[in-house]
Amino acid sequence: MPSPIPAVRTIKTYAVTPRPNPDAPRQLEMSAWDVPMLCPHYIQKGLLFAYPPDLSLEQIIQRLRSSLEEALFHFYPLSGRLRVVTCEGGGVTCHVEVGVEGEGAEFVHAVADGIGIADVVAADGQDLPDFLKEFFPLDLALNFDGCTSPLLVIQLTELKDGIFIGCVFNHAIGDGTSFWHFFDAFAEISRCKAVGKEVVLSRPPVHDKWFIGGYGEPPIKLPYSSPEEVVVRFSPPPLRERMFHFSSESLAKLKAKANSECGKGTISTFQALSALMWRCITRARGFPPEQKTSCRLAIQNRARLQPPLSPNYFGNSIYAAPTTTTAGELLNNNLGWAAWKAHEIVSNHTDSAIRDMVHKYMQNPIVYNLHMFDIHSVMMGSSPRFDMYGCDFGWGKALAARSGSANKFDGKVSAYPGWEGGGSVDLEVCLLPEYMSALEGDEEFLAVVSPPIKLEVLLGKSIK
Repeated sequence: MPSPIPAVRTIKTYAVTPRPNPDAPRQLEMSAWDVPMLCPHYIQKGLLFAYPPDLSLEQIIQRLRSSLEEALFHFYPLSGRLRVVTCEGGGVTCHVEVGVEGEGAEFVHAVADGIGIADVVAADGQDLPDFLKEFFPLDLALNFDGCTSPLLVIQLTELKDGIFIGCVFNHAIGDGTSFWHFFDAFAEISRCKAVGKEVVLSRPPVHDKWFIGGYGEPPIKLPYSSPEEVVVRFSPPPLRERMFHFSSESLAKLKAKANSECGKGTISTFQALSALMWRCITRARGFPPEQKTSCRLAIQNRARLQPPLSPNYFGNSIYAAPTTTTAGELLNNNLGWAAWKAHEIVSNHTDSAIRDMVHKYMQNPIVYNLHMFDIHSVMMGSSPRFDMYGCDFGWGKALAARSGSANKFDGKVSAYPGWEGGGSVDLEVCLLPEYMSALEGDEEFLAVVSPPIKLEVLLGKSIK
């Protein structure tokens, strides 16, 4: 039975401004990892919950609004705006300005008429519903738009039997690690308020920016004559999007297979899974043997730098590192061969390699845009290590994590932790329709993918 046509209506939008933070500077510089992110979209991720017991809608809204205000006190860059300015003598620079009257984040209350939890989760074999994008404001906004739009918007969408909390977060301010750090703190504050406990964050953010020569270097100058030249907008082609579940047992077998085939014994579970997706998507696309193809892995810099950055470093600190071969070589060799190539790019991502990439960027700074992605490649984004289901607002574990339409293109694969934990993984796969149809019939892929967790199991175990 098809999902009902949604009508997501905005009921009210609230401005949210934190109390003054004496530690917050008026102007925040942006690093060599932040500036390139001006042209991708905002991050759009959110969590689905059963309707909180013993709370009225008004109480939910009030708690979330007051928790957001407190969260912004600690994560103060999100309450500001981007400033992109033309320099005397040419070029443009950018920074974050905090504490301007009339600016701040937003909280949106919306209603999805006729939409329930089952519609959001989607049954096995169904594509993700199109209405998910309506759970997130600032659809397809570029991070550059943070010059005039909020850097953070939270939308609470009422469903007929649950709620969805969507977070729209400017990607020039932080990466996925910072996104989920903020989301978790937002939830932690809500839990404290639920029991009248004083708010003391377990992981306060670290706002000192990292620069190649140390902290506090002058702003990065981009080679544009005006701020408008930075902007390159992107709208994805018609895509099919599906969530695929991989149980911990299935992934253990996949990892063992990859290590056995390559004879190394050092392939991680995620490297094996990335190799599987690269092989199966490349096969589904039907490329000729000579076609070059890459697999890009989003790799953290924080722990790899020497000395390492704090795990609570708030900002971007990530690279999408590629490994490349031809379609023929990828498919004529086995899974272990492809997994070893993925392993090599991770193991080679060292302090010196990171510093070399930053040095090269500083010599020729640019802004990335989504048209730059190679259409013959696969991009493995997000991470199953993000503690998405640990974001407990005081009314139990989320039923599902979902995303909007931002930063999606053919070949984008986003990893989520599986709901049941234990090392299970969910992959959100975005492909052109003909490629998705081919993937759904791929024998190597089907031998690893697992049945999803049933909705009645989610509902039975998520309400406190």
